[in-house]
Amino acid sequence: MNKIKHPPQQHEARRRKQGMARLWELATVKKTLVVASCALSALSVVASFAPFIAIYGIIRELVLHFADLSTLSGAYMAQLGWLACGGAVAAILLNFIALMCSHVAAFTTLYHLKLDFTRHIASLPLGFHTGNATGKLRKIVDENIEKLEGFIAHQLPDLVGSFAMPVVTLAVLFWFDWRLGLASFAPLVFSYLIQAAAYGNKKAQTFIKKYQDSLEDMNNAAVEYVRGISVLKAFNQTIFSFRRFHEIIRSYGKFVLEYTMAFRTNMVMFLLIVNHVYLFLIPVIILLSGSVTDYPAFAMAAVFYLVFSMSLATPFTKLLYVSQTGKQIADGIGRMDRILDVPPLAETAHPQTTDDYSVSFENVTFTYNGEGEAVAVSGVSFTARQGELTALVGPSGSGKSTLAHLIPRFYDVTGGAVKIGGVDVRSMSSDYLMSIVGFVFQDVFLFKQSIMDNILVGDRNASRDDAVAAAKAAQCHEFVMQLPDGYDTVVGTKNVHLSGGERQRIVIARAILKNAPILVLDEATAFADPENEQKIQQAFEELMRSKTVIIIAHRLSTVRAADKIVVIDSGRLSEEGQHSNLIHANGRYSRLWQQYTGAMSWTLAKKGGLS
Repeated sequence: MNKIKHPPQQHEARRRKQGMARLWELATVKKTLVVASCALSALSVVASFAPFIAIYGIIRELVLHFADLSTLSGAYMAQLGWLACGGAVAAILLNFIALMCSHVAAFTTLYHLKLDFTRHIASLPLGFHTGNATGKLRKIVDENIEKLEGFIAHQLPDLVGSFAMPVVTLAVLFWFDWRLGLASFAPLVFSYLIQAAAYGNKKAQTFIKKYQDSLEDMNNAAVEYVRGISVLKAFNQTIFSFRRFHEIIRSYGKFVLEYTMAFRTNMVMFLLIVNHVYLFLIPVIILLSGSVTDYPAFAMAAVFYLVFSMSLATPFTKLLYVSQTGKQIADGIGRMDRILDVPPLAETAHPQTTDDYSVSFENVTFTYNGEGEAVAVSGVSFTARQGELTALVGPSGSGKSTLAHLIPRFYDVTGGAVKIGGVDVRSMSSDYLMSIVGFVFQDVFLFKQSIMDNILVGDRNASRDDAVAAAKAAQCHEFVMQLPDGYDTVVGTKNVHLSGGERQRIVIARAILKNAPILVLDEATAFADPENEQKIQQAFEELMRSKTVIIIAHRLSTVRAADKIVVIDSGRLSEEGQHSNLIHANGRYSRLWQQYTGAMSWTLAKKGGLS
């Protein structure tokens, strides 16, 4: 077998940044726009101080010329007025342009990040998706990644502005009177020390992790509840009967409430100090007023600081919330990175192709979670030849579907090999392998798109006529033409609800359109009534010509004419052969056949029993 080349994600995982550093790395994907946004946001903060300086200048002029207002310089007062107006307008315009830059950067980054993430999870083996709940992945795509847009578009400029604000504030505070500046700045430092003691420790970091875990649990439970709501309603149950969902909500509420109460003292003290800086200023003003020599100048400075202190609460509170929100977003991005660090199936460095589409299992062994776990398939060897129909039969949970999933590498074998035309499937590129294998799952899934779009999933390059031909072969054409918009009817809209058999036939049409040389059918006629089952079987006869067909069957009557029947029991190959030979062998298949035919003759007795 060729040397396997591991994807770059495995190496990236070792050097990926963490926390706020990783958040900043993602935020600067569009570096020029982000840097421009941050610079403009900082300039906006600087401009926002111009009105305060102008107001101080106006008050100063009024105090100095209070005895004779006619000596006031009208031109100078006008300049101060224009400075105040210009500063306010400049602050608004600069902030607007900064937000425009950050929004363009945010939406571009979000687009590429979501696209990369969805491409990555699509490249992961099926085992990853069966082991990770849908709600968890949905939360990462819809919430964790989405929050990054808010961080880049709004919170990052705010964060830079909030950091610029203390710097400019410090300069302004110590420019007019360093003593009053120190009296204003000291309580702000003290308030942040209180918050740092509460939120900067390991307990706070543990809370963020538990908070995200709780949200994922609720998402998973909510998805499960919605999917099972028909069952709950059928048995006249309520949300409270869905114990897991109910308990998760209660646990989340209790956890968040306990955490909030644990930090209530620190938060109250922070808000109290930051919103009432003037309470620290007044005693200092009183204390200093007895020793000043230039009382008018001191009075003007005191008035300025008292007015200015009222505006300190907003930027400093914003800085607190932005930093806390940034930590939560960073944790969410970390969860996304853990998914991105899961390597896709290894790709061969030198992919091979084949002209022979026979599928052979050579001493195949497989466990779902590696060594130490229960073996799902053990030592299975058989060949499904091209142009023949090979049926996999056996009790539920015997490993039939697992074997079928190993062909297109939904999982990789633990031991042995699966080969197509003598070439190990691991030596084929994923795109090539998926192009030669068609799969009809037992669990039918249709996208909320038109019937035509759902069929064209089989081959996006096919024409509409090809899709209609495939639908006719799958016995769908008649019922599709009775829908409101025919093939353009969107599944699930306009009260359009398809039966299980109708949905199954659309999926079969999808497989027919793909026309892959290897076809795997997982109980493809499970929902068909007897009349349509016969039609579908006839359609399959044409479809299966010269193809390798592997069918997983529970209804043994559908595989009586199979070229080969492979009996799987407890993950092992029990026997193989044709129907008549296996019946005469009086082995496992014969017993399954007797049980099947016996079940077919069951009837309901008059008093409700089985006979």
